[in-house]
Amino acid sequence: MCQENQTKVTEFYLLGFQGLENFKPLFFALLLLIYIAIVTGNILIILLVSTKSNLKIPMFIFLQHLALADVLLATCVIPLMAEVILKTKREMSVDGCILQLYSFLNFGFVQCFILAIMSYDRYVAISNPLHYILIMDRRICFLLALGSWAITWTISTTEIILIVQFEFCGLRDIDYFFCDVGPIVKLTTSDTSIVQWFDLSCSVLFFFCSLSFIIGTYIYIFIIILKISSSAGRKKSFSTCSAHLISVAAYYGSIITIYVTPDDEKSPSVNKYSSLLYIVVNPLVNPTIYSLRNHEIRQALHKIVERLSRKVI
Repeated sequence: MCQENQTKVTEFYLLGFQGLENFKPLFFALLLLIYIAIVTGNILIILLVSTKSNLKIPMFIFLQHLALADVLLATCVIPLMAEVILKTKREMSVDGCILQLYSFLNFGFVQCFILAIMSYDRYVAISNPLHYILIMDRRICFLLALGSWAITWTISTTEIILIVQFEFCGLRDIDYFFCDVGPIVKLTTSDTSIVQWFDLSCSVLFFFCSLSFIIGTYIYIFIIILKISSSAGRKKSFSTCSAHLISVAAYYGSIITIYVTPDDEKSPSVNKYSSLLYIVVNPLVNPTIYSLRNHEIRQALHKIVERLSRKVI
């Protein structure tokens, strides 16, 4: 309960990026262009995998789910971020803030499991190529992808149920550009020990376990690749993993920068700009690297461009 001299808070003020008064239009325009590129690139991958029969294989099915998570993550954060840039403060109700946090947790953390599943998919493709389609059939792919979303939804819902019970009294300024767990926990006057313990446990499950699984899987993959006699075979096997490795490095690199580094070693500004790696750069990088590194996707894109150019001519 709020004390007599405190007012119950019903809305927060997102402060966004301070000190950018002279660069607001440029920053806003750049962010808008990046958001358009993120939505276009990821939706294009979703449509290609959905409509092209040669892309309906496990690797691309999981890539489709990764693209879906990327575009939803960017959509739940970037439009509000753009509005915050143009304003000194952006009002947001407590319920709206918690809803954005819930969306962020779901769409952001599901990528841990999808990336881990993709590493297992690469392991099966390289270690057992003759039985790859039998092992990674559509039913298994569907269950693995559905399980990733279900686990993330269950854990995120549990954490949000705990956060919904928080009371906010007096303080209402969030020195951030979206509603994350850390800023919300700092503002509440309620006991946060359970949420902090739960959040730590989730971090171990989401990040440490999935990253450990990916590292272990790739150790086995590299051992198998090194046993291949021909250099052309080793190069081809490694090329099938390169795009996924770049995605893993970008995702976990940004996560470690934001959440693993102790707060007392980072200023709020550094933390905010580091978050842009995760919110903005990763969803932009994923469709780019998979389009550039994958022959099937490049070929499908080339056919679409040819078809469009013929209609224009």
